[in-house]
Amino acid sequence: MTQAAATADGETNLSRSHEAHPGEIAIGVVIGRTSEFFDFFVFAIASVIVFPRLVFPFADELTQTLYSFALFALAFIARPFGSVIFMAVDRRYGKSAKLITALFLLGTSTVAIAFLPSYHTVGAAAIWLLALARIGQGLAWGGAWDGLASLLAMNAPEHQRGWYAMIPQLGAPLGLIVASVLFAFFVGNLSAADFFDWGWRYPFFVAFAINVVALFARLRMVVTPEYDELFHSRELQPARVVNTIRHEGRNIVIGAFAPLASFALFHMVTVFPLSWVFLFTKETPARFLIIEAVGAVFGVAAIVASGMLADRIGRKSLLIGSAIAIAVFSGFAPQLLDAGAVGETVYMVLGFILLGLSFGQSSGAIASNFAPTFRYTASALTADLAWLFGAGFAPLAALVLAANLGLLSAGGYLLSGAVCTLLALWLSAPRQLQQV
Repeated sequence: MTQAAATADGETNLSRSHEAHPGEIAIGVVIGRTSEFFDFFVFAIASVIVFPRLVFPFADELTQTLYSFALFALAFIARPFGSVIFMAVDRRYGKSAKLITALFLLGTSTVAIAFLPSYHTVGAAAIWLLALARIGQGLAWGGAWDGLASLLAMNAPEHQRGWYAMIPQLGAPLGLIVASVLFAFFVGNLSAADFFDWGWRYPFFVAFAINVVALFARLRMVVTPEYDELFHSRELQPARVVNTIRHEGRNIVIGAFAPLASFALFHMVTVFPLSWVFLFTKETPARFLIIEAVGAVFGVAAIVASGMLADRIGRKSLLIGSAIAIAVFSGFAPQLLDAGAVGETVYMVLGFILLGLSFGQSSGAIASNFAPTFRYTASALTADLAWLFGAGFAPLAALVLAANLGLLSAGGYLLSGAVCTLLALWLSAPRQLQQV
């Protein structure tokens, strides 16, 4: 073999060593997103059935839950600040330091909630401790952005971009299924005294353990030389936030509002219905949590279907169609929550199907076609703002509306999200929904 041929073979092997394997990336993405959403739903469920009684016993039941939802929103407010802080860590110390620090903060904040004392034990300090832990979770979620979802989408085959865009979204229903079943087990098998004393704490310990496993799974990929080279070659490197906003501000705003229909529906079929059923019906929490888990199974199937549909009819067409369907759903479906177990099940199944079809492709709308230099940071900021505006206050707003004006009014919040999505899609350039 000639020297030139040997050199060519060496370059080919080097190129192959840096070749992206979408299947391998997908595994890391699903593990990371499932662990994050499990944390998310453990806190969300506890915000309905635990924290109102444990932390706000001085108020009536409705006010307790509203206070709890106000604390729930703190993580969404803190998340953009977490992105800013941890992007700086990434630039200075690298992705491994960023991920380790962020997930350590997330694990610490989560396990701290498991040891939370009640209001009867420490008074108002219980509220401040829970708020501090929730802010810690939000900061950590901002730092947990690892760029793997963007890397996955950029290395997806041209004709399968919709399919690969839906993979990160599977983490949401999978995390909800595990969290709902776990809480249903403890609520259904323990006395009220035991559950509120120690039973509710176990899901937070499980969340901590899952975070540890997810950390090692993600680090195994992100810190390898092969993936480090991939991040560099795709220009998925953290840029300064001020510069990113200056150059990509318009696209960030459009990207943040494009998925609002699915993000608003996200809480309208997860956190809000649990709170309504718990406060205003005779349905037991354990039974409704199982209904939620069943609905989430339909959500998994719908997310998978969204990938096939997006590749066939186009992502933008699917997002427009699902936003219109969500707008129609908002006009009648909330009233099903007052129609007994059958009505609740129909609401949850229909809601999760619509959620899967829209949410399954929302990552494509969030990470618009940013300039390569700013893609990594802009994608993270867009996701943060989409969750803040679309989901952060959804349970609080929906419960206030429903409690004061009736269930149908809660659909107004959902309708506003659908309108924002349609407006953002109309303003966006067609190319913005074809990339990451």
